Amino acid sequence: MYLKLAWRNLWRNKRRTLITLSSILFAVVFALFVESLERGAHNQMIDNMAKFHTGYLQIQDYRYENEHSLDNSFYFDEEFESAIISDNRVSYIVPRIETFMLAAGEEITRGAMVFGVDVSAEQKLNDLKGRLSEGRFFEPGDGSVVIGEGLAGRLNLAVGDSLVLLGQGRFGMTAAGLFEIRGLIKHPMREFNNQVVYMSIPDAQWLLSAENHITNLLITPTNLRYTDELARKFSSELEENEIIALTWQNMMPDLIEALDFDRAGTRVFMGILYMVIGFGIFGTILMMTLERLREFGLLLSVGMSRFKLAVVVFIETFAMSILGILSGFGVGSLVLLYFYYNPIELKNDMEELMLEFGFEPVFPMAFEVDIYLWQGMVLFLITMMISLYPTFKIFTLNILDAAKS
Repeated sequence: MYLKLAWRNLWRNKRRTLITLSSILFAVVFALFVESLERGAHNQMIDNMAKFHTGYLQIQDYRYENEHSLDNSFYFDEEFESAIISDNRVSYIVPRIETFMLAAGEEITRGAMVFGVDVSAEQKLNDLKGRLSEGRFFEPGDGSVVIGEGLAGRLNLAVGDSLVLLGQGRFGMTAAGLFEIRGLIKHPMREFNNQVVYMSIPDAQWLLSAENHITNLLITPTNLRYTDELARKFSSELEENEIIALTWQNMMPDLIEALDFDRAGTRVFMGILYMVIGFGIFGTILMMTLERLREFGLLLSVGMSRFKLAVVVFIETFAMSILGILSGFGVGSLVLLYFYYNPIELKNDMEELMLEFGFEPVFPMAFEVDIYLWQGMVLFLITMMISLYPTFKIFTLNILDAAKS
């Protein structure tokens, strides 16, 4: 009976109910949008760093993390590879050899990050070929390179020109070579775009006197939840070879701290937003309560108990909360899906500003279940707390004053 009476009361005044539902719906959609925007930006930063730099799990010499030297590379052959990929939790591996060298054109010299890579393995991890803006990729051992657009611009070089690389190889050996630029790549991270040089692993090993050695072995698990398990396993198995396995969190503590700081700022913003939303919903509930004081007074005067009346009003508020949140989920999903497939792209000055700070000028959306659960729970609790007001009003209502209102 209570449910039926509460439901009829809701739609007895459709305008009042729709105003309340609209305020809750707007609050849900806005909260979902803000949370999804932040989560999407964070996921993009982590993915870019993991896919193009550290990987989600990386095997390296235990000294390499503190001293990025070719002297701290490790031996990598088919037997080592087979031992890693034999674990069914490993999807694929990406070997790399990394170092810092001087890159020069005819007149200009700049510092460069040189990566010896297996293009087919990199393609699985980060769609490296899809970033190619001009020319084509090299073949293993063909003596050519692909460089970032930014670096090409700084050195005044183009596809078909020659690039000189000069640096230090393994065990202090002089490393110098002349390579043809086979293609240009548009790297998503500005710092890399201005410095990166890609070549095949055989060419890098020859240049750096590091035959059969690599500096990093990136491991992609079949599911990211296996990352910590695999790190512990490989660290234990390879300890005798002075090799350790590190997760992306271990290798990017600065990024983790920056993201935590950003999340703290977002939480403060969301707290302010929840206060604004709460007052908005309270305003509609207050309006609904004051409009019905005479009705409450008449019901109490004809013998209805205050407890029963409070229960009916509470059920009304509860039903409006559920309807408003579910409607918000529906509308919010349409909004998030649109921006998920059509992310916000910054143009002109804002694009340059984002690139200057090393971020892609794109705001992707995250579409994850826990965002809905968290926002729905918070807004439901806010609405339930506000619903205590009409209940309190009923228990303290003066029947004569209410009948005269």
